[in-house]
Amino acid sequence: MVRLLTITACFIMMTLMDSAETIAQNHGAFTSVTDIGNPKLKGSTKFDDSRQIYTLTGSGLNIWANADEFHFASVKLTGDFILTTSCRFEGAGANPHRKMGLIIRENLTPGSRYADAAVHGEGLTSLQYRTKNDDVTDEIKAGLTAPDVIQLERKGDTIIMRCAKTGNPFTETGRLSIAFNAPVYAGLFVCSHDTAVVEKAVFHNFRIDVPAAENVDGYRQPSASRLELMDIATGNRKVIYATKGHIEAPNWSKDGKFLIYNSEGLLYKFPLATKTPVKINTGEVVNSNNDHGLSFDGKMLAISSSTKLPDGRSGSMVYTVPVEGGIPKAITKNVPSYWHGWSPDRKTLVYCAERNGDFDVWGISSNGGEEFQLTKSKGLDDGPEYTPDGKYIYFNSVRTGMMKIWRMLPDGSNQEQVSFGEYNDWFAHLSPDGKSMVYVSYPADVPANSHPHNQRVLLRIQQTNSPEAKVLAYIYGGQGTMNVPSWSPDGKTIAFVSFTYGDPNY
Repeated sequence: MVRLLTITACFIMMTLMDSAETIAQNHGAFTSVTDIGNPKLKGSTKFDDSRQIYTLTGSGLNIWANADEFHFASVKLTGDFILTTSCRFEGAGANPHRKMGLIIRENLTPGSRYADAAVHGEGLTSLQYRTKNDDVTDEIKAGLTAPDVIQLERKGDTIIMRCAKTGNPFTETGRLSIAFNAPVYAGLFVCSHDTAVVEKAVFHNFRIDVPAAENVDGYRQPSASRLELMDIATGNRKVIYATKGHIEAPNWSKDGKFLIYNSEGLLYKFPLATKTPVKINTGEVVNSNNDHGLSFDGKMLAISSSTKLPDGRSGSMVYTVPVEGGIPKAITKNVPSYWHGWSPDRKTLVYCAERNGDFDVWGISSNGGEEFQLTKSKGLDDGPEYTPDGKYIYFNSVRTGMMKIWRMLPDGSNQEQVSFGEYNDWFAHLSPDGKSMVYVSYPADVPANSHPHNQRVLLRIQQTNSPEAKVLAYIYGGQGTMNVPSWSPDGKTIAFVSFTYGDPNY
Protein backbone atom coordinates (compact mmCIF):
# COMPACT_ATOMS: atom_id res chain seq x y z
CA MET A 1 0.00 0.00 0.00
CA VAL A 2 2.83 2.37 0.91
CA ARG A 3 4.65 1.45 -2.33
CA LEU A 4 1.47 2.15 -4.34
CA LEU A 5 1.09 5.55 -2.69
CA THR A 6 4.74 6.34 -3.39
CA ILE A 7 4.36 5.41 -7.07
CA THR A 8 1.18 7.47 -7.27
CA ALA A 9 2.85 10.45 -5.63
CA CYS A 10 5.80 10.18 -8.02
CA PHE A 11 3.43 10.04 -10.97
CA ILE A 12 1.59 13.13 -9.75
CA MET A 13 4.89 14.94 -9.20
CA MET A 14 6.13 14.01 -12.68
CA THR A 15 2.83 15.16 -14.17
CA LEU A 16 3.10 18.49 -12.37
CA MET A 17 6.71 18.85 -13.52
CA ASP A 18 5.68 18.12 -17.10
CA SER A 19 2.88 20.67 -16.84
CA ALA A 20 5.25 23.26 -15.40
CA GLU A 21 7.72 22.62 -18.22
CA THR A 22 4.94 23.02 -20.81
CA ILE A 23 3.96 26.34 -19.25
CA ALA A 24 7.60 27.46 -19.07
CA GLN A 25 8.24 26.52 -22.70
CA ASN A 26 5.73 28.82 -24.32
CA HIS A 27 5.96 28.36 -28.07
CA GLY A 28 3.42 31.00 -29.01
CA ALA A 29 1.39 30.01 -32.06
CA PHE A 30 3.20 26.71 -32.57
CA THR A 31 1.97 23.31 -31.45
CA SER A 32 5.02 21.36 -32.67
CA VAL A 33 8.67 22.22 -32.05
CA THR A 34 11.10 19.62 -33.33
CA ASP A 35 14.30 18.81 -35.18
CA ILE A 36 13.81 17.29 -38.62
CA GLY A 37 16.28 14.60 -39.66
CA ASN A 38 17.84 14.11 -36.22
CA PRO A 39 20.81 16.54 -36.34
CA LYS A 40 23.59 15.85 -33.83
CA LEU A 41 23.16 19.22 -32.15
CA LYS A 42 19.63 19.83 -30.93
CA GLY A 43 17.70 22.98 -31.72
CA SER A 44 15.20 24.99 -29.73
CA THR A 45 12.35 27.49 -30.04
CA LYS A 46 11.80 30.23 -27.49
CA PHE A 47 8.94 32.73 -27.48
CA ASP A 48 9.32 36.06 -25.70
CA ASP A 49 5.69 36.72 -24.83
CA SER A 50 6.28 40.30 -23.68
CA ARG A 51 7.72 41.28 -27.08
CA GLN A 52 6.11 38.46 -29.11
CA ILE A 53 9.44 37.50 -30.66
CA TYR A 54 10.49 33.97 -31.63
CA THR A 55 14.12 32.88 -31.34
CA LEU A 56 15.03 29.62 -33.07
CA THR A 57 18.36 27.84 -32.70
CA GLY A 58 19.23 24.94 -34.94
CA SER A 59 21.91 22.86 -36.53
CA GLY A 60 21.54 20.42 -39.43
CA LEU A 61 23.39 19.55 -42.60
CA ASN A 62 21.01 21.27 -45.02
CA ILE A 63 17.50 21.72 -46.40
CA TRP A 64 18.22 20.43 -49.86
CA ALA A 65 18.84 17.29 -51.95
CA ASN A 66 16.46 14.45 -50.99
CA ALA A 67 16.60 14.69 -47.17
CA ASP A 68 16.67 17.59 -44.70
CA GLU A 69 18.16 18.43 -41.30
CA PHE A 70 16.97 21.56 -39.48
CA HIS A 71 14.94 22.92 -36.58
CA PHE A 72 11.23 23.52 -37.19
CA ALA A 73 8.46 25.28 -35.22
CA SER A 74 5.09 24.49 -36.79
CA VAL A 75 1.33 24.34 -36.55
CA LYS A 76 -1.04 22.19 -38.60
CA LEU A 77 -3.10 24.10 -41.15
CA THR A 78 -5.60 23.33 -43.89
CA GLY A 79 -6.91 25.39 -46.77
CA ASP A 80 -5.54 28.77 -47.82
CA PHE A 81 -3.29 30.82 -45.57
CA ILE A 82 -0.58 33.48 -45.59
CA LEU A 83 2.58 33.27 -43.47
CA THR A 84 4.41 36.56 -42.90
CA THR A 85 7.40 37.43 -40.73
CA SER A 86 10.33 39.74 -40.22
CA CYS A 87 13.58 37.84 -39.70
CA ARG A 88 17.28 38.17 -39.02
CA PHE A 89 20.23 36.00 -38.11
CA GLU A 90 21.95 36.66 -34.81
CA GLY A 91 25.72 36.56 -35.00
CA ALA A 92 28.19 36.44 -37.88
CA GLY A 93 27.53 32.76 -38.64
CA ALA A 94 29.86 29.94 -39.60
CA ASN A 95 28.55 28.97 -43.04
CA PRO A 96 27.35 31.44 -45.70
CA HIS A 97 24.63 28.94 -46.69
CA ARG A 98 22.94 28.85 -43.28
CA LYS A 99 19.20 29.31 -43.82
CA MET A 100 16.17 30.69 -42.05
CA GLY A 101 12.65 31.41 -43.13
CA LEU A 102 9.09 30.18 -43.61
CA ILE A 103 8.23 26.65 -44.62
CA ILE A 104 5.26 24.44 -45.49
CA ARG A 105 5.79 20.66 -45.22
CA GLU A 106 3.50 17.74 -45.85
CA ASN A 107 4.95 15.80 -42.91
CA LEU A 108 7.85 15.78 -40.45
CA THR A 109 10.02 13.19 -42.23
CA PRO A 110 13.39 14.31 -43.69
CA GLY A 111 12.26 13.62 -47.27
CA SER A 112 8.85 15.31 -47.05
CA ARG A 113 7.42 17.32 -49.90
CA TYR A 114 7.76 20.99 -49.02
CA ALA A 115 8.08 24.59 -50.11
CA ASP A 116 9.93 27.30 -48.23
CA ALA A 117 10.91 30.94 -48.38
CA ALA A 118 14.59 30.68 -47.46
CA VAL A 119 17.01 33.50 -46.68
CA HIS A 120 20.67 32.39 -46.68
CA GLY A 121 23.39 33.85 -44.53
CA GLU A 122 25.10 35.34 -47.58
CA GLY A 123 21.85 37.00 -48.69
CA LEU A 124 20.77 34.50 -51.38
CA THR A 125 16.98 34.17 -51.18
CA SER A 126 14.86 31.55 -52.90
CA LEU A 127 11.62 29.60 -53.02
CA GLN A 128 12.91 26.05 -52.42
CA TYR A 129 10.68 23.04 -53.01
CA ARG A 130 10.46 19.26 -53.28
CA THR A 131 7.50 18.04 -55.32
CA LYS A 132 7.93 14.31 -54.58
CA ASN A 133 8.79 12.55 -51.34
CA ASP A 134 12.51 11.74 -51.05
CA ASP A 135 13.17 13.41 -54.39
CA VAL A 136 15.67 16.16 -55.20
CA THR A 137 15.08 19.77 -54.20
CA ASP A 138 14.77 22.63 -56.66
CA GLU A 139 14.49 26.40 -56.24
CA ILE A 140 13.37 29.67 -57.76
CA LYS A 141 15.95 32.32 -56.91
CA ALA A 142 14.71 35.76 -55.91
CA GLY A 143 16.01 38.89 -57.55
CA LEU A 144 16.14 40.54 -54.11
CA THR A 145 19.16 39.89 -51.89
CA ALA A 146 19.01 39.67 -48.08
CA PRO A 147 15.37 40.68 -47.47
CA ASP A 148 14.33 40.96 -43.83
CA VAL A 149 10.57 40.57 -44.41
CA ILE A 150 9.26 37.43 -46.12
CA GLN A 151 5.88 35.95 -46.96
CA LEU A 152 4.76 32.50 -48.07
CA GLU A 153 1.18 32.05 -49.24
CA ARG A 154 -0.78 28.91 -50.04
CA LYS A 155 -3.69 29.57 -52.39
CA GLY A 156 -5.24 26.29 -53.48
CA ASP A 157 -2.35 24.32 -54.99
CA THR A 158 -0.35 27.49 -55.68
CA ILE A 159 2.54 28.54 -53.44
CA ILE A 160 3.63 32.18 -53.68
CA MET A 161 6.72 33.76 -52.17
CA ARG A 162 7.07 37.50 -51.56
CA CYS A 163 9.83 39.43 -49.86
CA ALA A 164 10.93 42.96 -49.02
CA LYS A 165 13.47 45.02 -47.21
CA THR A 166 11.98 46.87 -44.25
CA GLY A 167 10.18 50.00 -45.40
CA ASN A 168 9.49 48.74 -48.93
CA PRO A 169 6.44 46.96 -50.38
CA PHE A 170 6.50 43.24 -51.09
CA THR A 171 7.78 41.90 -54.40
CA GLU A 172 6.64 38.51 -55.65
CA THR A 173 9.78 36.43 -56.13
CA GLY A 174 8.48 32.95 -56.86
CA ARG A 175 5.39 30.89 -57.64
CA LEU A 176 4.81 27.18 -58.15
CA SER A 177 2.15 24.47 -57.92
CA ILE A 178 2.16 21.68 -55.30
CA ALA A 179 -0.98 19.75 -54.38
CA PHE A 180 -0.22 19.09 -50.70
CA ASN A 181 -2.24 16.52 -48.79
CA ALA A 182 -4.09 18.01 -45.81
CA PRO A 183 -3.21 19.06 -43.23
CA VAL A 184 0.22 20.59 -43.70
CA TYR A 185 2.83 21.69 -41.16
CA ALA A 186 3.62 25.38 -41.51
CA GLY A 187 5.91 27.71 -39.61
CA LEU A 188 9.48 28.89 -39.01
CA PHE A 189 12.81 27.16 -39.52
CA VAL A 190 16.56 27.57 -39.10
CA CYS A 191 19.37 25.41 -40.47
CA SER A 192 23.11 25.89 -39.83
CA HIS A 193 24.33 24.02 -42.96
CA ASP A 194 27.05 22.63 -40.68
CA THR A 195 26.52 19.64 -38.39
CA ALA A 196 29.03 20.99 -35.85
CA VAL A 197 27.41 24.43 -35.49
CA VAL A 198 24.20 25.81 -34.02
CA GLU A 199 22.84 29.00 -35.60
CA LYS A 200 20.29 31.44 -34.21
CA ALA A 201 17.50 33.25 -36.07
CA VAL A 202 15.13 35.84 -34.65
CA PHE A 203 11.59 36.31 -35.99
CA HIS A 204 9.14 39.09 -35.13
CA ASN A 205 5.77 40.19 -36.48
CA PHE A 206 5.02 36.55 -37.35
CA ARG A 207 1.41 36.17 -38.48
CA ILE A 208 -0.76 33.45 -39.94
CA ASP A 209 -3.58 35.10 -41.87
CA VAL A 210 -6.45 33.10 -43.34
CA PRO A 211 -7.89 35.18 -46.18
CA ALA A 212 -11.58 35.29 -47.01
CA ALA A 213 -12.87 32.94 -49.67
CA GLU A 214 -13.65 34.40 -53.06
CA ASN A 215 -16.58 36.88 -53.08
CA VAL A 216 -16.98 36.91 -49.29
CA ASP A 217 -18.57 40.18 -48.21
CA GLY A 218 -16.80 41.45 -45.10
CA TYR A 219 -19.98 43.14 -43.88
CA ARG A 220 -22.16 40.02 -44.15
CA GLN A 221 -19.45 37.59 -43.04
CA PRO A 222 -17.22 39.53 -40.61
CA SER A 223 -13.77 38.20 -39.81
CA ALA A 224 -12.04 37.46 -36.53
CA SER A 225 -9.87 40.33 -35.29
CA ARG A 226 -6.56 41.16 -33.66
CA LEU A 227 -6.08 44.47 -31.87
CA GLU A 228 -2.42 45.38 -32.35
CA LEU A 229 0.09 47.96 -31.22
CA MET A 230 3.18 48.89 -33.22
CA ASP A 231 6.31 50.56 -31.92
CA ILE A 232 7.13 53.17 -34.58
CA ALA A 233 10.88 53.17 -33.86
CA THR A 234 11.46 49.40 -33.94
CA GLY A 235 8.60 48.25 -36.16
CA ASN A 236 7.70 45.54 -33.65
CA ARG A 237 4.00 44.67 -33.48
CA LYS A 238 2.18 43.19 -30.52
CA VAL A 239 -1.29 41.63 -30.44
CA ILE A 240 -2.94 42.82 -27.22
CA TYR A 241 -6.37 41.32 -27.87
CA ALA A 242 -7.48 38.50 -30.15
CA THR A 243 -11.16 37.73 -30.63
CA LYS A 244 -13.34 35.68 -32.93
CA GLY A 245 -15.64 38.71 -32.98
CA HIS A 246 -15.17 41.61 -35.38
CA ILE A 247 -13.76 44.86 -34.01
CA GLU A 248 -12.62 48.00 -35.82
CA ALA A 249 -10.96 51.42 -35.64
CA PRO A 250 -9.11 51.89 -32.33
CA ASN A 251 -8.66 55.39 -30.85
CA TRP A 252 -6.12 56.14 -28.13
CA SER A 253 -7.10 58.03 -24.97
CA LYS A 254 -5.40 61.29 -24.05
CA ASP A 255 -3.82 59.74 -20.94
CA GLY A 256 -2.66 56.66 -22.88
CA LYS A 257 -4.47 54.28 -20.56
CA PHE A 258 -7.16 52.91 -22.86
CA LEU A 259 -8.34 52.47 -26.44
CA ILE A 260 -11.83 52.85 -27.88
CA TYR A 261 -13.07 50.64 -30.72
CA ASN A 262 -16.40 49.73 -32.32
CA SER A 263 -17.99 46.30 -32.64
CA GLU A 264 -21.46 45.34 -33.85
CA GLY A 265 -22.74 48.94 -33.64
CA LEU A 266 -21.46 49.60 -30.11
CA LEU A 267 -18.37 51.35 -28.76
CA TYR A 268 -16.04 49.73 -26.24
CA LYS A 269 -13.41 51.04 -23.89
CA PHE A 270 -10.35 48.77 -23.80
CA PRO A 271 -8.17 49.45 -20.70
CA LEU A 272 -4.55 48.55 -21.46
CA ALA A 273 -4.02 47.46 -17.85
CA THR A 274 -6.80 44.86 -17.70
CA LYS A 275 -7.31 44.17 -21.42
CA THR A 276 -10.99 43.56 -20.73
CA PRO A 277 -13.43 45.44 -23.00
CA VAL A 278 -16.13 47.55 -21.34
CA LYS A 279 -19.18 48.78 -23.28
CA ILE A 280 -19.58 52.56 -23.42
CA ASN A 281 -23.08 53.82 -22.74
CA THR A 282 -24.33 55.62 -25.86
CA GLY A 283 -28.04 55.52 -25.05
CA GLU A 284 -30.15 54.71 -28.09
CA VAL A 285 -27.27 55.36 -30.51
CA VAL A 286 -26.40 51.73 -31.11
CA ASN A 287 -25.60 51.50 -34.82
CA SER A 288 -22.15 53.05 -34.74
CA ASN A 289 -19.76 52.56 -37.63
CA ASN A 290 -15.99 52.89 -37.58
CA ASP A 291 -15.88 56.70 -37.77
CA HIS A 292 -15.54 57.81 -34.16
CA GLY A 293 -12.92 59.59 -32.11
CA LEU A 294 -11.83 61.62 -29.13
CA SER A 295 -11.36 65.38 -28.97
CA PHE A 296 -7.78 66.62 -28.54
CA ASP A 297 -8.36 67.14 -24.81
CA GLY A 298 -9.75 63.62 -24.49
CA LYS A 299 -13.01 64.75 -22.88
CA MET A 300 -15.51 64.29 -25.70
CA LEU A 301 -16.22 61.49 -28.14
CA ALA A 302 -17.64 61.96 -31.63
CA ILE A 303 -19.71 59.09 -33.02
CA SER A 304 -21.07 58.28 -36.47
CA SER A 305 -24.14 56.08 -36.26
CA SER A 306 -26.85 54.97 -38.65
CA THR A 307 -30.13 56.72 -37.85
CA LYS A 308 -33.66 56.96 -39.22
CA LEU A 309 -34.93 60.53 -39.36
CA PRO A 310 -38.55 61.58 -38.74
CA ASP A 311 -39.00 62.37 -42.44
CA GLY A 312 -38.14 58.78 -43.35
CA ARG A 313 -34.56 59.35 -44.48
CA SER A 314 -31.89 57.12 -42.96
CA GLY A 315 -28.11 57.10 -42.86
CA SER A 316 -25.12 57.96 -40.72
CA MET A 317 -25.32 61.03 -38.46
CA VAL A 318 -22.68 62.60 -36.24
CA TYR A 319 -23.19 62.73 -32.47
CA THR A 320 -21.08 63.80 -29.50
CA VAL A 321 -21.02 62.35 -26.01
CA PRO A 322 -18.72 62.70 -22.97
CA VAL A 323 -15.95 60.09 -23.03
CA GLU A 324 -17.47 58.44 -19.93
CA GLY A 325 -20.65 57.80 -21.91
CA GLY A 326 -24.16 59.17 -21.63
CA ILE A 327 -26.92 60.37 -23.93
CA PRO A 328 -25.36 61.45 -27.24
CA LYS A 329 -26.20 64.82 -28.76
CA ALA A 330 -27.07 64.86 -32.47
CA ILE A 331 -24.86 67.38 -34.27
CA THR A 332 -25.59 66.99 -37.98
CA LYS A 333 -29.07 67.26 -39.44
CA ASN A 334 -28.43 65.66 -42.80
CA VAL A 335 -27.48 62.11 -43.77
CA PRO A 336 -25.16 60.52 -44.52
CA SER A 337 -22.43 62.16 -42.43
CA TYR A 338 -19.28 60.35 -41.33
CA TRP A 339 -17.15 62.04 -38.65
CA HIS A 340 -13.35 62.12 -38.98
CA GLY A 341 -11.88 65.07 -37.07
CA TRP A 342 -12.08 67.51 -34.17
CA SER A 343 -10.45 70.94 -34.26
CA PRO A 344 -7.81 71.29 -31.52
CA ASP A 345 -9.98 73.86 -29.70
CA ARG A 346 -12.94 71.43 -29.78
CA LYS A 347 -15.15 74.02 -31.48
CA THR A 348 -15.48 72.37 -34.90
CA LEU A 349 -16.11 68.90 -36.32
CA VAL A 350 -15.16 67.89 -39.86
CA TYR A 351 -16.67 64.96 -41.69
CA CYS A 352 -17.35 63.30 -45.02
CA ALA A 353 -20.91 63.83 -46.26
CA GLU A 354 -22.94 63.12 -49.35
CA ARG A 355 -24.88 66.15 -50.51
CA ASN A 356 -26.49 66.45 -53.94
CA GLY A 357 -25.05 63.13 -55.08
CA ASP A 358 -21.39 63.90 -54.31
CA PHE A 359 -19.19 63.16 -51.29
CA ASP A 360 -17.18 66.08 -49.94
CA VAL A 361 -15.56 67.34 -46.75
CA TRP A 362 -17.88 69.41 -44.58
CA GLY A 363 -17.59 71.15 -41.23
CA ILE A 364 -19.94 72.14 -38.44
CA SER A 365 -19.82 73.69 -34.98
CA SER A 366 -19.40 71.02 -32.30
CA ASN A 367 -22.59 72.44 -30.75
CA GLY A 368 -24.55 71.89 -33.96
CA GLY A 369 -26.02 74.41 -36.35
CA GLU A 370 -25.50 74.99 -40.04
CA GLU A 371 -22.88 72.92 -41.83
CA PHE A 372 -20.37 74.41 -44.28
CA GLN A 373 -18.68 72.86 -47.29
CA LEU A 374 -14.87 72.65 -47.49
CA THR A 375 -14.23 70.69 -50.72
CA LYS A 376 -16.16 70.80 -54.00
CA SER A 377 -14.23 68.52 -56.37
CA LYS A 378 -16.03 65.79 -58.30
CA GLY A 379 -15.68 62.34 -56.80
CA LEU A 380 -15.00 61.25 -53.25
CA ASP A 381 -13.27 63.49 -50.68
CA ASP A 382 -13.05 61.71 -47.32
CA GLY A 383 -11.22 61.29 -44.01
CA PRO A 384 -10.66 64.93 -42.91
CA GLU A 385 -8.43 65.37 -39.87
CA TYR A 386 -6.95 68.49 -38.27
CA THR A 387 -3.25 68.79 -37.52
CA PRO A 388 -2.54 69.18 -33.79
CA ASP A 389 -1.68 72.85 -34.28
CA GLY A 390 -4.89 73.46 -36.23
CA LYS A 391 -3.09 74.92 -39.26
CA TYR A 392 -4.21 72.26 -41.76
CA ILE A 393 -6.91 69.71 -42.44
CA TYR A 394 -5.60 66.55 -44.09
CA PHE A 395 -8.01 64.46 -46.17
CA ASN A 396 -8.01 61.89 -48.96
CA SER A 397 -9.37 62.61 -52.44
CA VAL A 398 -9.89 60.65 -55.65
CA ARG A 399 -9.84 63.78 -57.84
CA THR A 400 -6.67 62.71 -59.72
CA GLY A 401 -8.04 59.24 -60.54
CA MET A 402 -6.29 57.56 -57.60
CA MET A 403 -7.06 58.02 -53.91
CA LYS A 404 -4.35 60.26 -52.48
CA ILE A 405 -3.72 62.27 -49.33
CA TRP A 406 -4.30 66.03 -49.63
CA ARG A 407 -4.30 68.93 -47.22
CA MET A 408 -5.93 72.36 -47.06
CA LEU A 409 -6.24 75.33 -44.77
CA PRO A 410 -9.13 75.15 -42.26
CA ASP A 411 -11.28 77.40 -44.46
CA GLY A 412 -10.91 74.97 -47.40
CA SER A 413 -8.40 77.05 -49.37
CA ASN A 414 -4.97 76.07 -50.77
CA GLN A 415 -5.79 72.41 -51.40
CA GLU A 416 -2.64 70.46 -52.31
CA GLN A 417 -1.73 66.81 -52.88
CA VAL A 418 0.82 65.38 -50.42
CA SER A 419 0.97 61.61 -51.09
CA PHE A 420 2.09 60.11 -54.38
CA GLY A 421 2.91 56.80 -56.04
CA GLU A 422 1.16 53.63 -57.15
CA TYR A 423 -1.16 53.01 -54.17
CA ASN A 424 -4.58 54.27 -53.15
CA ASP A 425 -4.01 56.06 -49.83
CA TRP A 426 -6.71 56.46 -47.18
CA PHE A 427 -7.19 58.11 -43.80
CA ALA A 428 -4.07 60.07 -42.89
CA HIS A 429 -3.59 60.35 -39.12
CA LEU A 430 -1.23 62.99 -37.77
CA SER A 431 1.29 62.29 -35.02
CA PRO A 432 0.96 64.34 -31.81
CA ASP A 433 3.87 66.56 -32.88
CA GLY A 434 2.41 66.99 -36.37
CA LYS A 435 5.63 65.87 -38.06
CA SER A 436 4.43 62.48 -39.34
CA MET A 437 1.31 60.86 -40.68
CA VAL A 438 0.33 57.22 -41.01
CA TYR A 439 -2.24 55.96 -43.48
CA VAL A 440 -3.64 52.81 -45.10
CA SER A 441 -2.53 52.05 -48.67
CA TYR A 442 -4.53 49.78 -50.95
CA PRO A 443 -3.08 48.20 -54.10
CA ALA A 444 -3.91 49.90 -57.39
CA ASP A 445 -6.24 47.08 -58.48
CA VAL A 446 -8.72 48.02 -55.72
CA PRO A 447 -11.14 50.71 -57.00
CA ALA A 448 -9.84 54.11 -55.99
CA ASN A 449 -13.11 55.19 -54.37
CA SER A 450 -13.45 52.00 -52.30
CA HIS A 451 -11.82 50.85 -49.07
CA PRO A 452 -13.18 47.30 -48.64
CA HIS A 453 -12.51 44.58 -46.09
CA ASN A 454 -10.34 41.51 -46.77
CA GLN A 455 -7.42 43.14 -48.57
CA ARG A 456 -3.63 42.98 -48.42
CA VAL A 457 -2.97 46.56 -47.36
CA LEU A 458 0.05 48.49 -46.18
CA LEU A 459 0.33 50.81 -43.21
CA ARG A 460 2.69 53.56 -44.35
CA ILE A 461 4.34 56.49 -42.61
CA GLN A 462 5.32 59.79 -44.21
CA GLN A 463 6.89 62.94 -42.84
CA THR A 464 4.60 65.90 -43.39
CA ASN A 465 7.47 67.89 -44.95
CA SER A 466 8.40 65.15 -47.46
CA PRO A 467 6.70 63.23 -50.30
CA GLU A 468 8.53 60.00 -49.42
CA ALA A 469 6.60 57.22 -47.66
CA LYS A 470 7.81 53.96 -46.18
CA VAL A 471 6.00 50.79 -45.15
CA LEU A 472 5.40 50.23 -41.44
CA ALA A 473 3.37 47.02 -41.65
CA TYR A 474 2.00 44.46 -44.10
CA ILE A 475 -1.60 43.79 -43.06
CA TYR A 476 -4.52 41.57 -43.99
CA GLY A 477 -7.29 44.06 -43.31
CA GLY A 478 -8.71 47.17 -44.93
CA GLN A 479 -12.04 48.65 -43.84
CA GLY A 480 -11.78 49.16 -40.07
CA THR A 481 -8.02 48.58 -39.81
CA MET A 482 -7.18 52.23 -39.05
CA ASN A 483 -10.04 54.53 -40.04
CA VAL A 484 -9.62 56.95 -37.14
CA PRO A 485 -6.83 58.72 -35.19
CA SER A 486 -4.77 55.99 -33.53
CA TRP A 487 -1.45 57.45 -32.28
CA SER A 488 -0.47 57.06 -28.64
CA PRO A 489 -0.23 60.45 -26.89
CA ASP A 490 3.57 60.19 -26.69
CA GLY A 491 3.81 59.61 -30.45
CA LYS A 492 5.73 56.35 -30.08
CA THR A 493 3.04 53.81 -30.93
CA ILE A 494 0.06 53.32 -33.23
CA ALA A 495 -2.95 51.06 -32.74
CA PHE A 496 -4.74 49.19 -35.51
CA VAL A 497 -6.74 46.03 -36.24
CA SER A 498 -5.76 43.15 -38.50
CA PHE A 499 -8.22 40.48 -39.62
CA THR A 500 -8.24 36.75 -40.34
CA TYR A 501 -10.80 34.06 -41.14
CA GLY A 502 -8.74 31.62 -39.08
CA ASP A 503 -7.68 31.46 -35.45
CA PRO A 504 -6.92 35.07 -34.37
CA ASN A 505 -4.37 33.79 -31.83
CA TYR A 506 -1.92 32.88 -34.61
